[in-house]
Amino acid sequence: MGVLQHNARQTARRAGDSTWFDRAVRVGLVAYGLVYLVIAWLAVQLALGDREGEASTSGAVRELAQQPFGKVLVWLVAIGMFVLVLWRALEAVTGHRDEEGATRLRKRLTSAGKGVLYAAIGISALRVATGSGSSGGKRSSEDTLTAKLLDLPFGQVLVFLVGAAIIGYGVALGVRAWTEKFREQLTAEGRSGDAGTAYVWLGKVGHAAKGVALVVVGGLFCYAAVTHDAKKSGGLDQALLEVLQQPFGPVLLVLVGVGIGCYGLFTFARARHLSR
Repeated sequence: MGVLQHNARQTARRAGDSTWFDRAVRVGLVAYGLVYLVIAWLAVQLALGDREGEASTSGAVRELAQQPFGKVLVWLVAIGMFVLVLWRALEAVTGHRDEEGATRLRKRLTSAGKGVLYAAIGISALRVATGSGSSGGKRSSEDTLTAKLLDLPFGQVLVFLVGAAIIGYGVALGVRAWTEKFREQLTAEGRSGDAGTAYVWLGKVGHAAKGVALVVVGGLFCYAAVTHDAKKSGGLDQALLEVLQQPFGPVLLVLVGVGIGCYGLFTFARARHLSR
């Protein structure tokens, strides 16, 4: 059994280190960046008073489907996301070999978590591409899921922990923006020269904006847990609506939307100068 596990790990490592897989990951990152650019556009439109689109990953996929060659774009997003799921799965099982102990475990768990997020986008894109994705009802399905969690034993604690984890990830993105730790995702070429300077600024603004949005999402989950009201929870779209309702909300939302767009552009840069 041990020999079989060793051989499987070796095969996974060779696949993950191959040139073809590296190219596939780059395509996946381009698809991921495209989704965030559409979210940014929808966020700005929301700030300007257009509430027809949903400024979330699923809303972005549906918006892509309505464009010329939209079905092709959505299929590319779906395929790209599942490639990224495979990448993160390989990292979770065999990656971060330079690390040891708790640090390696933490990074592998982080890779697994990112894989789950990519899978959610991929499933949403697949549903839209095959015609099984609904154009509405997302909020009600989120409310139902949160309500089911709240009704479980210690459900409020569970929902609160989910919110706290999302807040923690958002704060971590803010720290990455401040310390520029995201620079390690780019090759030396991608960090040098005028282009490198531009990529770093896109990364700083993008990570900070995404972090702010996720902190609001996590806060909504925590509030839902404290009040035992599933309707208080929500995803990215609901979080951006909360931003819109603040003083100077439209201005703040435009800034967040632009920041999210910067994150999408940084992801393009990362696809071109990928360091993994």
